[in-house]
Amino acid sequence: MLQLQRVRDNKDAIIEALKKRNIDADAMLNGVLHLDEKRRALQTELDNTLAESNSLSKEIGNLFKSGKGAEANELKAKTTTLKETSKKLGEDLNNIAEELQNLLYQIPNVPHESVPAGSTDEDNEEIFREGEIPELIEGALPHWELAKKHDIIDFELGVKVTGAGFPVYKGKGARLQRALISYFLDKNTEAGYTEIQVPHLVNEASGYGTGQLPDKEGQMYHIQADDLYLIPTAEVPVTNIFRDDIVKKEELPITYTGYTPCFRREAGSYGAHVRGLNRLHQFDKVEIVRVEQPENSYTALDGMVEHVKNILRELELPYRILRLCGGDLGFTSALTYDFEVFSTAQDRWLEISSVSNFETYQANRLKLRFKDEKGKNQLAHTLNGSSLALPRVLAGILENYQTKDGIQIPEVLVPYCGFDSI
Repeated sequence: MLQLQRVRDNKDAIIEALKKRNIDADAMLNGVLHLDEKRRALQTELDNTLAESNSLSKEIGNLFKSGKGAEANELKAKTTTLKETSKKLGEDLNNIAEELQNLLYQIPNVPHESVPAGSTDEDNEEIFREGEIPELIEGALPHWELAKKHDIIDFELGVKVTGAGFPVYKGKGARLQRALISYFLDKNTEAGYTEIQVPHLVNEASGYGTGQLPDKEGQMYHIQADDLYLIPTAEVPVTNIFRDDIVKKEELPITYTGYTPCFRREAGSYGAHVRGLNRLHQFDKVEIVRVEQPENSYTALDGMVEHVKNILRELELPYRILRLCGGDLGFTSALTYDFEVFSTAQDRWLEISSVSNFETYQANRLKLRFKDEKGKNQLAHTLNGSSLALPRVLAGILENYQTKDGIQIPEVLVPYCGFDSI
């Protein structure tokens, strides 16, 4: 959520920056400033009314002590009116504050200056590419056919048990899945991230804290009886650990990694591009989350990018990195780098990681602060990244490592799997 002071001081600059997202924010920001003026005027009126009421109460006490009961009773009638006025002003103030907050919730984060303008993923900027795209054997298969051939992932059984988008991993497929989770967690903890296990359901406050609500309400599974949401990513519960916290500056950076299943309705997703593991309603992911001092957050973001690079190098998968354009940028992000692995059998790039800096946007929603050298509370910066999402990594391994004799396992995963081929 944008800070009010930032909107007051930089309205025109914010409007111009949000044009990169193809958003005309003029009306929304003017609405914010109008409500803010009304809120501050009401607050001033309420403060003055309460001050007058308190002053009269003291005066009434003194009059009673002086034996001037008649005069005191006249003033008591006035204090009754002031109390009624202050109650009404308080209600009006709460309503305006709620309206203001709801409007602020609708305004996305301001893109970083390096974010390119653009409307769709076709306008994203490729900034890095590494790895040789292998030449596959004649008759190479896409991963969903390989999975069926080797009986390692059963998509039809998932449909029977739950529905489309909920695969069942079997035998060496399940072991490879578990191996990837362990490998990713080990790489992250070796890099200094503390492993954490978090709930897979969150309350509404957590959804608002990291910005999934109200923006992506229709994409989250909602358990209405308990008013809880299945998590779309570990980012939500991990980052919300620090909601309403003031952390010590010397504790920064705070770095966590966690494995969770992720649940996404993906409403409206259909077609050939969602076949197999390409897009699921339930999938596994290992996440990295950082809480940083503002001046360090972009250095930290670069470090996260290098960290994911190193993992993909060890897996020996061809990949590229995209800087997302304004039109493809997530609602809460200031800058996002997407990693894509090349799916050789499908002849297309598949997104397997997003690494983002949210600057103060999430922290302002969360009220996540730290004390600076002067003892003043400052908003922290939050960052997160997939390290990594499993389905498309697994798809890339199955397709890029297939041979006439089966599927080879990347060398770095063999100790985790206990086998070197399928």
